[in-house]
Amino acid sequence: MKEQLEKIRQEALDALDHAGDAAELDALRVRFLGKKGELTGVLKMMGKLSAEERPVMGQAANNVRAAIEEKLEQTRLALKEKALQARLAAETIDVTIPGEPVKLGHRHPMNKALDEAKEIFISMGFQILEGPEVELADYNFTRLNIAENHPSRDRSDTFYITDDESVLLRTQTSPMQIRAMEQIKQPPIRVLAPGRVYRKDEVDATHSPMFHQIEGLVVDKGITMADLKGTLEVLIKAMYGQESVVRFRPHHFPFTEPSCEVDVQCFNCKGAGCPMCKGEGWIELLGAGMVHPDVLANCGIDPDIYSGFAFGIGLERMAMRRFKINDLRMIFENDIRFLSQF
Repeated sequence: MKEQLEKIRQEALDALDHAGDAAELDALRVRFLGKKGELTGVLKMMGKLSAEERPVMGQAANNVRAAIEEKLEQTRLALKEKALQARLAAETIDVTIPGEPVKLGHRHPMNKALDEAKEIFISMGFQILEGPEVELADYNFTRLNIAENHPSRDRSDTFYITDDESVLLRTQTSPMQIRAMEQIKQPPIRVLAPGRVYRKDEVDATHSPMFHQIEGLVVDKGITMADLKGTLEVLIKAMYGQESVVRFRPHHFPFTEPSCEVDVQCFNCKGAGCPMCKGEGWIELLGAGMVHPDVLANCGIDPDIYSGFAFGIGLERMAMRRFKINDLRMIFENDIRFLSQF
């Protein structure tokens, strides 16, 4: 039996010296030390030995087991280190290789135009406000002096949320003017309300059912039409250059009186007429006017003491004029070839 134990020890140590990986190492452990292993098989024969031989053979078997277990641990650590070195070699990074350039995005032309407009109005003392896109008809129409039979309240023009037409997707950011007067209450008031609005327009070069608007409101003592014109001319010339040609023409809005439309000369044809401006030579940019006394009264502001002006700008049209874009649809199509120009 002693010879068998020595043979097992020698075979195990030799085999462990040549183990190539963790799986092979575990197989050798099972072969020599497992429940059905070679050493266990020898130990099962201990019962046939005499009482004097058992302690001697038992000690010898324990020595063999200890030697194999020690070799197993040494081999396991060696294989682990070998695997680590192989992984480090495989994953070595050559820091001298030029890196791949990272493509960085940039602001959308719409956001650029909006940020520029915000900066201009903030410099004039305006406060930026945001409001809900799902709005009450009371704020979107009624308190803005828009009558029940006004065409803009028709289902063919407005996206209503409820059957009773009391809740809708706002058609303008003008409701924020009402909310601002309710919240601030006491003039002076200078606010700018940008955001998305929704109307049932067909998609073409200058229209979309979802677009962006910037509404402005000023209320104080002694506000006149001259203040409105001066403010809008500062905006337009700051956005488009001091050479920009601006035109004010009379118009009608239920919530302002008097009212006007403000146009800028077409950048594409310089006033000669082209498809971009539909042959008119001018591009409508915004509507504006003096706040109607009834609108002030609806918000608890005395129209005999205070006056104000309001305006609404289509942000898409502002961006188109600012960056010389001739088709509104290009702004929403997310074509990288187009957006990368900005």
